[in-house]
Amino acid sequence: MDADFLIPFVFFGFLAAIILVPTLARERTKRSAHDLVSQALSRGQNIDPALVQQLTQNMLDEGNRARKTLGNAVILLSLAGGFLAAGYVMDGFDPGGDARHGMWIPAVILGSVGVAYLLLSIIDYASKRRTAA
Repeated sequence: MDADFLIPFVFFGFLAAIILVPTLARERTKRSAHDLVSQALSRGQNIDPALVQQLTQNMLDEGNRARKTLGNAVILLSLAGGFLAAGYVMDGFDPGGDARHGMWIPAVILGSVGVAYLLLSIIDYASKRRTAA
């Protein structure tokens, strides 16, 4: 039995681990800090105002998530357009047309992720308006 079919699974598992592990660690740190503050408040201890300021600042930074998502969408869609344009430019150097078709693959991947980010930013903006009203 050939083990070549495992290579994409290992690659995408590695890629997911690189993306997910730092994100999960950051969220766990935030959760533990908030749990620690809530335990201190329940015991009646005084909380340092600088600590509260830092925790609320992180929450305010997360409030701009829709803008960051829209920025990511614009960048990824621009990269997809750049790959398409590069494919058409390279088509003149390759009479078989393989260069153009080879550039469509990353363009489709980046474009689909860019469209997903665009939809997420639209949903974030719409939900932010609903909660603000």
